[in-house]
Amino acid sequence: MSYVKMNNNYKSIDGFMKEIFNELPSAVSKTVREDVLHYPPVNIIDKSAVYSVELFVPGYIKVDFSIKLDNNILTVSTEKKESNSSENEKYIRTEFALKSFKRSFTLNEKIDTENIAARYENGILKIELPKKESHSATPKDINIL
Repeated sequence: MSYVKMNNNYKSIDGFMKEIFNELPSAVSKTVREDVLHYPPVNIIDKSAVYSVELFVPGYIKVDFSIKLDNNILTVSTEKKESNSSENEKYIRTEFALKSFKRSFTLNEKIDTENIAARYENGILKIELPKKESHSATPKDINIL
């Protein structure tokens, strides 16, 4: 029997899990994300005045989406039902599939929830989350009584 030295530089299970998922090939993680978990990839961009959330969801139309805000939880979902009710066509193979999904994002107090806007164009759902204007307190001297 031989002794095998392991390099365990993980300070927590979170570090270990992050490394495992970061090391997975992108094809495997994409398959898990799209086929098992049924949710689309997302980009979140921090711009000067807004956070921009972009979901890659080609093949849908605007009315397929539902965007709701409840207790600072922003939820984007679709309910898509497959229908192959064409009587004149016989599908030999179908690989196009639009699946229902639900993604939720927790918003913090920096978001102006009254002015959230969304638009769908070219297969990308873009949600603009405007930042609240920061009111920095002006420094002042406080007298001790």
